[in-house]
Amino acid sequence: MPPNLVAETLRRGLYTSLVGRRLLFFQELGSTMDRASEEAQDLAEEGTVVVAETQSASRGRFRRTWVSRPGNLYFSIVFYPTPEELPFIGAVAGVALVRAIRRTAGLEPRLKWPNDVMVDGKKTGGILIESVVEGPSVKYAILGIGVNVNLGPDELEALPVAAASLNAAAGREIPRDELLARLLHEIDTLFLQLRQGNDPLAEWREMLETIGKQVEAAGLGWHHAGLAEDIDGQGNLMLRLDDGGLVTLTAGDVTLRQGQGSPLSAP
Repeated sequence: MPPNLVAETLRRGLYTSLVGRRLLFFQELGSTMDRASEEAQDLAEEGTVVVAETQSASRGRFRRTWVSRPGNLYFSIVFYPTPEELPFIGAVAGVALVRAIRRTAGLEPRLKWPNDVMVDGKKTGGILIESVVEGPSVKYAILGIGVNVNLGPDELEALPVAAASLNAAAGREIPRDELLARLLHEIDTLFLQLRQGNDPLAEWREMLETIGKQVEAAGLGWHHAGLAEDIDGQGNLMLRLDDGGLVTLTAGDVTLRQGQGSPLSAP
């Protein structure tokens, strides 16, 4: 049985002010997102982290299945953001992931708008945000993160998209407890800065490999193609259409257009 990842992380030392003051670890769980939502409904303290070694009902955006095998990193965090803070949680997570992977693995990941972490053009991690809004207020938001740390070649080949794991990309074993501690520290720092009115969009934009590319973007019932021109002040993608029009996308799947290289799309 794999070791208790939370216990290993705490032994290493976790120095945060908000995120991770309460950590729950499960060898097996249906979904860290579902368990974190239950915690939020029971008014768990903000920053509660739910970590699982494996998940039997994990998911990504649009309810897609996320492969959850032992040896990787899967966790969700409870937040009670204001409506003004909510749009920036994805950017907080993206910047934190890139910083943490740089520090622990020595790699230079990039971000695919809106929520994928890429190494050498292959998906290595994903971000999922689910929130409950009642009228003008945000009841709670759950930030979920999954990182491929130790998927083997056969497991990577079996996935429906081009994927990479940190161990394979770095050529060595990346300590998961170190990665988790660094991630929680970075999320804690960035979220507290956000709470003080300082969003991470400038740094997030510099990490986005999508900007400046000809792309196709699609969601439930819609499809657009054009130039990924920039992001706006809340992190939405500004897409310059082929006819010159400009649309602002709050979510969607993005792929490079034909002839521009490997697809950026991921589940």
